[in-house]
Amino acid sequence: MAELLEFQNVTKIYSRGLISKQSTTALNNVSLKLDEDEPTILTVAGESGSGKTTLAMLLLGFIEPSAGTIFYKGKDITKLRGEERMTFRREVQAVFQDPFAVFNPFYTVDHLLTVPIEKFRLAKTKAEAKDRMEEALTAVGLRPEDILGRFPHQLSGGQRQRINVARALLLKPKLLVADEPVSMVDASLRATILETLRNLQKNYGVSIIYITHDLTTAYHIAKSIMVLYRGNLMEAGDVDTVIKTPQHPYTRLLIDSIPWPDLSRRWGESAALVKESEISDHGDGCRFYARCPHAMEKCKAPPPLFRMEPHQAASCYLHDRFPEISPDHVYELLPV
Repeated sequence: MAELLEFQNVTKIYSRGLISKQSTTALNNVSLKLDEDEPTILTVAGESGSGKTTLAMLLLGFIEPSAGTIFYKGKDITKLRGEERMTFRREVQAVFQDPFAVFNPFYTVDHLLTVPIEKFRLAKTKAEAKDRMEEALTAVGLRPEDILGRFPHQLSGGQRQRINVARALLLKPKLLVADEPVSMVDASLRATILETLRNLQKNYGVSIIYITHDLTTAYHIAKSIMVLYRGNLMEAGDVDTVIKTPQHPYTRLLIDSIPWPDLSRRWGESAALVKESEISDHGDGCRFYARCPHAMEKCKAPPPLFRMEPHQAASCYLHDRFPEISPDHVYELLPV
């Protein structure tokens, strides 16, 4: 099976200060793998500061890892040059959180869609370029006659975000990185955009890495999930299994933060024990130690991943009766 993307023990450390340097580990020893022949949707979930966006920036080649290697079709993305780098730029696309910041208010929608066509030489004539634009807009549920020729301020946030998806689709990508794509869109339009992303995976063979803090949307769109906390992998596996029967205390906290339509169920029963500002690192141990209601002395040593089910594992000593799984083999947990 051909590998489309592979994160191999990737770590990213940010440093600041000239005299007394301070460092922050944004991502710690994370591995994942996607196959080119089996397009899928993988959710990377976690609260603010968990390392989700750092993972996206690494994947897109905007920043380089401090340790580990990122492979795209078997080649280290930091060493891609010339035609190979242009192919990577075309085949790996992104849809970001803010549907308003992407647009230059002085240009019409046509300009946003024409630039990638010209840059990657996707059309030989203006008529062919227009056909491509109309095809992409139609694919994301928009009517070209209502969109082309208009300025950004004349469009809703939902329309703008779907145009961003259409722009990515124009390039016939192999991989789409969707970083919180519905967090700034009205609730009524979220289902439409999520359905658009799912159709891209199903009809166009595009693998999607869906980055979010919202497990409700993750449950509706993804097949597999990785839960991050402060740069570390807490839990991974089949999205249905992980969300219905979470095994890591942090995942349970995320699930409990969802407001359920059930008056008999209290919202926030598993509240964090301390404020985020009071958290210390506790050395190399579990990053969730200070907030965990089940913290033990041995949690001050880094917990490995314990595999409870064929498609579920958690980095928590509560499950130390189960066999360990190497971070290199996390991909085995992620169904396609």
